[in-house]
Amino acid sequence: MVKNLILDWSGTLADDLPSVLATTNRILTHFGRGEMSREEFRSVFRLPYTEFYLDVLPEVPLADLQRLYLQHFPTGPDAVPILPHAHEFLQLAVAGGKRLVVLSSAPAQHVEHQAKALGVHSYFERLCCGVIDKRVQITALLDEMGMLAAETAFIGDMRHDIDAGKAAGVITVATATGYDSMAALLTSEPDVLVPDLSCLPRLLGFGTTGSNAPPIATVGALIVNDHGELLMIRTHKWSHRWGIPGGKIKRGETSEAALSREIQEETALDITDIRFVLVQDCIEPPEFERSAHFLLMNYVVRCVGDPTRVILNDEAEAFQWLPTAAALQLDLNEPTRILIEEAIRRGFIPSGVSPE
Repeated sequence: MVKNLILDWSGTLADDLPSVLATTNRILTHFGRGEMSREEFRSVFRLPYTEFYLDVLPEVPLADLQRLYLQHFPTGPDAVPILPHAHEFLQLAVAGGKRLVVLSSAPAQHVEHQAKALGVHSYFERLCCGVIDKRVQITALLDEMGMLAAETAFIGDMRHDIDAGKAAGVITVATATGYDSMAALLTSEPDVLVPDLSCLPRLLGFGTTGSNAPPIATVGALIVNDHGELLMIRTHKWSHRWGIPGGKIKRGETSEAALSREIQEETALDITDIRFVLVQDCIEPPEFERSAHFLLMNYVVRCVGDPTRVILNDEAEAFQWLPTAAALQLDLNEPTRILIEEAIRRGFIPSGVSPE
């Protein structure tokens, strides 16, 4: 039974090929070389990327190439979209109790930023990035994470990923969504070859896609400051409506530990006085950005320290500290409105009066 999933990032979960190609061409022209077309690049690019650069720019030190790569890589919000079916696949994997780890050659700061911007950062126990040779790193990663090879699959889009998985003795899964073609992937003889991630849950035995996907357990909280105000956050994920911070529970986490982690990641606030309010069975919420079924575990908490020191992550657009009555006047997503009303009913926050 597959219990652990090690995933490549580029070309497997995130569609960064256009940005990587653009960056590579900027580097080539910097040194007076001609640009490559997409197909030319795909035909010659390989991992470890040090070998690719030895072919095309053998006279340039690796440190200089790495510096230029970071300098020229596109940083716009749409530079690296998530690949089709990737988000649903990760949701099903987490709901099925799988442990998820990223093993990628992409720079750590890029993967960290992209994973947060794409709303998938919380799915992973670890992001192991900036790896030059995955064939060397993967065995050490298995040992560090306490994962058995027989219970682990490595999913990637390049022959190097398959070779690394075979070196570690794990199940190898190739997806033809990125850098290597299906014909090229076949030469490394993966255990499984798929056109994309949509059919993998069924093949790996941890769920189905679409309307049969199991619900996702999440946590969220009304955060109250010392002035009795509630922290309201607006996010594109809920159709630009106002709501509360929160997110998915990781495997092995308690709900309160997940709540503290998610609030710290999304607002940079520490919390105390955690009080449970209710569970909401949120099925196909029309305001949410995609089809979903959440079990929302909702709390009221107090923030620790200066409430003005809120630092939002890439998922959020804006925040406000407001009295309860003013918060209820916002364009709230429905689960947040239900939470506020229930918190008032149970006496955790008074209506129209600053809570003490």
